[in-house]
Amino acid sequence: MLLLFIEPILARFGLGDPEWLDPATAAVIALIAFVVAALFHKVVFPLVIRLTNWTPTDLDSRMVKSARWPITIGIIILGVYLALTIALDLTVAQQGRVDTVARALVIVLGIVVVVALLSSASDWYLANLATRSRHVVDLRLFPLLRRVGGVVIYGIGALLVLDVLDINISPLIAGLGLGGLAVALAIQPTLANLFAGTYVMTEGVISTGDYIELEAGVAGYVVEVGWRSTRIRTWGNNLVVVPNARFAETIITNYQQPVAAVNVYLTCGVSYDSDLDLVEKVSREEMDYLIQNDNDAVASYGSWFAFNAFGESNVEFWLFLQARDRIASFNIQSSLIKNLHRRFKEEGIVINYPVRTLQFPDGWSPQIAAGQASASAGNRPPSTPGRTRAPRDFNPEPEPEPELKGPDIGGDPPGVPDGP
Repeated sequence: MLLLFIEPILARFGLGDPEWLDPATAAVIALIAFVVAALFHKVVFPLVIRLTNWTPTDLDSRMVKSARWPITIGIIILGVYLALTIALDLTVAQQGRVDTVARALVIVLGIVVVVALLSSASDWYLANLATRSRHVVDLRLFPLLRRVGGVVIYGIGALLVLDVLDINISPLIAGLGLGGLAVALAIQPTLANLFAGTYVMTEGVISTGDYIELEAGVAGYVVEVGWRSTRIRTWGNNLVVVPNARFAETIITNYQQPVAAVNVYLTCGVSYDSDLDLVEKVSREEMDYLIQNDNDAVASYGSWFAFNAFGESNVEFWLFLQARDRIASFNIQSSLIKNLHRRFKEEGIVINYPVRTLQFPDGWSPQIAAGQASASAGNRPPSTPGRTRAPRDFNPEPEPEPELKGPDIGGDPPGVPDGP
């Protein structure tokens, strides 16, 4: 259609040679495409970016910038395609090949645009929202999702390009399925740790720097939560590496969640002769002193005191207050013990050792009881059935059986002595 208008004009000036007209027209169309692409890249896109600066977020600016080069290249590809299909007289086979290459390039360009937009959105989230929602998604999750998503999108794009080029991709898809199954079975422990690590990081209950204790007794500070394992630094300054598959299934005590403050619970006991009202007064005074003068204590939480049991040696009671973190709880507990010990000593309040008092009837004493026990042991017969037992290696001779007295039949008459 374009040639129908151009040829009469060129023929009027003696330039109606069709041998160079088609290539020249193709070159003009391609040149126009390059100019339009340059205008979009240098003029239109900067204006659009300036308009996006007025929006509340910079997400749209990032996406426009990521799509700048792919759209510029797309305009050039469109111009070249028009130059080939409009200006040149192509055969049906040539037109088919041009269409196939154009579709493949469009697919590649679309894949690049999608990956660029995904990368821009991930960067925007990490830069703006990750610090606000640290307990929802860990900062290392989105980079991994970006890489995995890019690989998946590029793989799908490659399959689409092969399909457009009339290459049978069914055997390839079947091979990828079987190969993926074999790889998944081979790296099953690694995948289990990977998914468990994803759960640990997205759950948000464990963070770097938290002091935790596992069900197995391992306790320490979390150094790093990785994709395969979690590293814990113990009190002995040793590094314990726990696979995430086991870490996700064990019972964990986090001493810094839901807040860093730790409750200090101290038990003690005083003698039964103590004035319990004085004990309570002294204990409350010492707790109030720590709350008001020690920065490790949480003043807003207050303090609590109560007697809770009659023990074997003492009247037992407990004291309860809160420290700002775990390390501070050790200092609070130590200070409270020292202050209570000093005040109890000043007030004459006794903390008994474990003792037991024996009550005897009137007229009895430990000495009298011991003397009676010795006397009864001396008068006791040597063998009393059911009360004493001879040693195993002691075999006393059997006692002689008592002589039986009965009627004398056929014996010597009475009064006759036995024997010669």
